[in-house]
Amino acid sequence: METMNATMLKGSNESEWCTRDTRVAHLVFPAVYTALFLMGILLNVLALWVFIHIPSSSTFIVYLKNTLVADLIMTLMLPFKILSDAHLGPWQIRAFVCRFSAIIFYQTMYVGIILLGLIAFDRFLKIFRPFGKFFVQKPVFAKMVSSFIWFLLFFISLPNIILSNNEATPSSVKKCSSLKGPLGLKWHQVVNYISQFIFWTVFILMLLFYVVIAKKVYNSYQKSKSKHRRNNKNLEGKVFVVVAVFFVCFAPYHFVRIPYTQSQTNTKTDCRLQNQLYVAKETTLFMATTNICMDPLIYIFLCKKFTERLPCIKGKKVTASSQQNHSNQTDNLTLS
Repeated sequence: METMNATMLKGSNESEWCTRDTRVAHLVFPAVYTALFLMGILLNVLALWVFIHIPSSSTFIVYLKNTLVADLIMTLMLPFKILSDAHLGPWQIRAFVCRFSAIIFYQTMYVGIILLGLIAFDRFLKIFRPFGKFFVQKPVFAKMVSSFIWFLLFFISLPNIILSNNEATPSSVKKCSSLKGPLGLKWHQVVNYISQFIFWTVFILMLLFYVVIAKKVYNSYQKSKSKHRRNNKNLEGKVFVVVAVFFVCFAPYHFVRIPYTQSQTNTKTDCRLQNQLYVAKETTLFMATTNICMDPLIYIFLCKKFTERLPCIKGKKVTASSQQNHSNQTDNLTLS
């Protein structure tokens, strides 16, 4: 699902005079990705240990568990990207990245984006049906829709793996698009459109959900007693961690991706601008990858069962006094 290179479209050969400045990608990003990988593997392995001991008794827990699986897969794909970008190891590593690991990385990233949308939808439903009377609030529905998402994204991504069937050489692996034939390039373009559609759909729905949630939280805050107002505000504010993670991690990348793609397909784009947009795309891609370390914030802030199982605070309980000052709707919205 990498952004479509200039070689994919007619006339792209005319832009080959523009040499991409990859010094930042080769020096800086491997270092920061290594730090991110180490932190991500630590946090997600800990989260995995916790979730193993938590039954899938609600849609919220099911979505969180699937989010964790997506984050773990993304994390495990990072070492190949680090070695490839840093030009460490044989050139075959770059071929493996182009044909497999990068495709799996992007697939799971969009699984994570959809799951964040479903988590926001689940919090949204808590306002109107706090006792889960709708079928979409049943764990069986969450398991079905999660399985469908994984299958759909795998089905979309599989042709990108199969159609990267051109001969790999030290020269051809410099651009992943060189490993694709005409059909592979066309499918890659289709996947780019699907990816954009997924993000912008979740983006719009997330805004709608949280406009309603913000209104409910504000009303609850206004009705709270003054002596407990500070505690109420802190607990209610945790609801917005989902939308914060979504916008901080994924929005910048997709905002930059549009002009970057245009610069790669427009042969008249200034070479300096192309390089600037390339650095911007790589920077925002790193921000998107930080999702593997940001998602645990959702587990900690919104999932009471998760925090109760954490070794560092195991045995501690959320005080009843801080929750009694909230409406039932707000309790259901924040901690599940």
